[in-house]
Amino acid sequence: MSNMKITTEQPQAARPSLFSQRHNKLPKDTGIFIVMLGVALIFELAGWYVRDQSFLLNTNRLVLIVLQVAIIGIIAVGVTQVIITTGIDLSSGSLIALTAVVVASLAQTSDSLSPMFPSLVDLPAAVPIIAGIGVGTLCGLINGVLITKTGIPPFIATLGMMVSARGLAQYYTQGNPISFLSDGFTAVGQGAMPVVIFLVVALIFHIALKHTRYGKYVYAIGGNMTSARVSGINVNKYLVIVYTIAGGLAGLAGVVLAARVSTGQSSMGMSYELDAIAAAVIGGSSLMGGVGRITGTLIGAVILGLIKSGFTFVGVDAYVQDIIKGIIIVAAVSIDMQRNRKKR
Repeated sequence: MSNMKITTEQPQAARPSLFSQRHNKLPKDTGIFIVMLGVALIFELAGWYVRDQSFLLNTNRLVLIVLQVAIIGIIAVGVTQVIITTGIDLSSGSLIALTAVVVASLAQTSDSLSPMFPSLVDLPAAVPIIAGIGVGTLCGLINGVLITKTGIPPFIATLGMMVSARGLAQYYTQGNPISFLSDGFTAVGQGAMPVVIFLVVALIFHIALKHTRYGKYVYAIGGNMTSARVSGINVNKYLVIVYTIAGGLAGLAGVVLAARVSTGQSSMGMSYELDAIAAAVIGGSSLMGGVGRITGTLIGAVILGLIKSGFTFVGVDAYVQDIIKGIIIVAAVSIDMQRNRKKR
């Protein structure tokens, strides 16, 4: 017995390494933030090599990037919540078009050569803004009800809404643009207002997902829908809420876009839904559900904005840009699938 030594020393394999301790202390979005910095640096170097000028040190270009990011980002905040629940929303781009033409028709002034509603000109700016958000919210509600009440997969339900909303926008305008909008309304899309709106929306839903019962239930539904039902969560109710929010944010994006360009057209928002999905996935949201953060989506939207502006800056053809964007989306989803396989 005297030869036996009692030790409280932890085995080497069981102790966390200093590297892992430091790694765990890093913010969760550190990796994607480093990617964003890398993308910016690549285009900065390419700018000096191809055009002999800076990509980043150009105020007009940076402002344009930020404005583009703001519109996509507003949609992506809603799409992120849908993806967390294992769903998908393909209708947001078309909802932008439908919203834009509706708000434009209600924001026309008496100076318009051919107002859509001659008796509804010079309305207060709040009227078209509320109407636009309302149109998007109603369409999102329809998406949610279709998915929960009929069992239609989210892909099919939102695909149907995508086609229908675009068709409604074209029928509403007969293919003609709607212009001569009031200054009070267009102020919503001028200057830094789109960015302010985006950041406020991102902050609200960052807090909602992280610190409220709504966020807890959304993650629970995405993690395991059956377990969420067993634990007493009204899954259908929260799915309807999620899709309604996504539709309302698409409506808000349509309002901001129409105000920014001072017109409403049925061709607006083309492929915006794909950019929003890409921003969410690049930002760390998992298409398998249960994983996603608004902060990551914000960074993902910035990365997309940098890529789009950067390719234009160095002279890459627009069609080639779409090909590369598709490759980026597939790559992001593939990485997400590999990450989920490792977790399992």
